Amino acid sequence: MAAFVRSCVLSGVDASLVEIEVDLSGGLPKTVLVGLAGNAVREGLERVEIALKTIADNLLTSRTTVNLAPAHVRKEGGAFDLGMALAILAAHGKVPKETLKRFVVAGELGLDGTIRPIHGALVVALATRREGFPALLVPRANAAEAALVSGIDVFAPADLAEAVALLNGGSDLEPVRSSQRAVLDKAPPEEVDLSDVRGQLLARRALEIAAAGGHNLLFIGPPGSGKTMLARRLAGILPPLKWEEALEATAVHSVAGLLGDRSLVTSRPIRAPHHTASDVAMVGGGRPIRPGELALAHRGVLFLDELPEFSATALEALRQPLEERNVLITRVGQSCAFPADLTLVAAMNPCPCGYTGDPLHACTCGEAERRRYRNRLSGPLLDRIDLHVEVPALPWKDLKAEDPGESSAEVRLRVVQARRRQRQRRKRARLWTNAALPARGLEKHCQLDTPSRARLEMAVERFGLSARAYGRILRVSRTIADLAGHEDVGENDLAEAIQYRRADRVEPR
Repeated sequence: MAAFVRSCVLSGVDASLVEIEVDLSGGLPKTVLVGLAGNAVREGLERVEIALKTIADNLLTSRTTVNLAPAHVRKEGGAFDLGMALAILAAHGKVPKETLKRFVVAGELGLDGTIRPIHGALVVALATRREGFPALLVPRANAAEAALVSGIDVFAPADLAEAVALLNGGSDLEPVRSSQRAVLDKAPPEEVDLSDVRGQLLARRALEIAAAGGHNLLFIGPPGSGKTMLARRLAGILPPLKWEEALEATAVHSVAGLLGDRSLVTSRPIRAPHHTASDVAMVGGGRPIRPGELALAHRGVLFLDELPEFSATALEALRQPLEERNVLITRVGQSCAFPADLTLVAAMNPCPCGYTGDPLHACTCGEAERRRYRNRLSGPLLDRIDLHVEVPALPWKDLKAEDPGESSAEVRLRVVQARRRQRQRRKRARLWTNAALPARGLEKHCQLDTPSRARLEMAVERFGLSARAYGRILRVSRTIADLAGHEDVGENDLAEAIQYRRADRVEPR
């Protein structure tokens, strides 16, 4: 073996080291690539050979073997180009081998030697720090993103020639620095505000409860009643992202290649896929495996408008991630885990035409049509939605007469205080919101007095609620108590939580 350098291969929102080994031997000029390389990596070898001509002519004059280890891990993407080029140069004595050992290298090469951006630079930087390497070499377009990781030096040359000069000590290129606080302070202001919503006091209250406890929410109402308007304002009343949460969200968007010109996701993500989205688009997949809408909404909001119009497979694929708050995708030879700690907000009409119960329009649907429409949502999926809220149409005169309600900032203050109580209650838990409260936590933190327990048991029997719905009611009542500043769950807190289970499949007897 003549030379080697380390790069990284992505696996979900994690990365593992790959050693790029280069050996020179006698024989006819030929470059051989081994080590379970995907098509994009093999094509990258052609880019590398042409880009090396910008450094030295007639460099590849003997048999060159490039090995990507470990051999059992499949390598995908163009991020290995720069590492292969530098390892070949080190084997020819153009780059000092000892200096190269200090670096983890990731970047795609253009034919003229320019270093092009890659996906997952933040994840690569985190792996570099975790494995104890002092320095990272990445494309200039990814520099600000990678520099968010403290404890390593991030260098960002513009092209292969500048990278070689840096390793040879002939460049004045300095490590890229980033201020965590300065980046977070650049969060754009919210473009929408809750004060824009007129009326709909029950829906506004449900929105606040959902934000405070991380609960999933379903709005049911006729067209134009304000369901979408309300849903799009949920992110604005959630607490601001903490640094660790911002890094988690950024890692997902970086792996998906959706950061754009941002270096950090500074505000709560809100994803709103069209109802034609497939199950793979929702949970993730492909080759290499990329995150879907669930992971992209991590630490934020997933809004599904026209919920019954989504395919059954896409909706049923939501069930386990909503419960476990992560997505595990398994394919032949590869498994990837993506985080999915999000708040689901969905909206639907009460029937196909949308006007059941609307005093201003006549419904044209038959009972069988309404039943088929409602049955597009399975009982297990509805069980995982904590709050079912009717959003009635408001007459124009009422909309015009209503005074503006509370602003997002005012509601957010109560949400932050309620979440602080939850955090203090469960300091050691990884997922500490009331929506993620485990069964054992229900017994400890949602104790009911005798009248309250009797009320809950009566509701379960009358509405035919499942054991999961029973637990969801308790979790919501705990959040309502937190918003009110109550130490214990009271009967009024429980009564309010029960009224949000109106969309369960078993009708009251």
